[in-house]
Amino acid sequence: MIRLHALVAGAVLLLMAGCAPPPFDAAAEGAKLAQRDADWSKASYEGKDIEKIVSYWSDDAHVLQPGLPPIEGKAAIRAFVTASLKIPGFKIQWASQKPVFSPDGKMAYLLSTVETTAPGANGALESTHGRSVTVWRRDGDGDWRCVVDISNDAPQA
Repeated sequence: MIRLHALVAGAVLLLMAGCAPPPFDAAAEGAKLAQRDADWSKASYEGKDIEKIVSYWSDDAHVLQPGLPPIEGKAAIRAFVTASLKIPGFKIQWASQKPVFSPDGKMAYLLSTVETTAPGANGALESTHGRSVTVWRRDGDGDWRCVVDISNDAPQA
């Protein structure tokens, strides 16, 4: 009887070990998230596909832009992106640093430098430089999505 209990306990332990999630691979996830962020920047700069651009944010995302009230949720973000892309000459692109992950690998943040081009006060296109931090969450489908997107102006030179 003792052998049977030991055998059952061993089988349960093996089964539980097989159900454990794989260990977090920071290098692989870092490369995956960095590529996803670069793809998002490219899609945003090209400005052709609003749904693709918006797909990088989570449904419950918050966007905080200088001088604007918080933009909360995908519907509001879609409206913000749509309005931005209607501005003649509008372009945005960014370059991010290496992702920094939470200990469990479910969240990460990226610091970025941002360049935005839009008409200035006199109507001519002007480029401004800023910085941002984006907070990302790995969703149930395994994709990284931005949950918080905050930007501000870079310091004056």
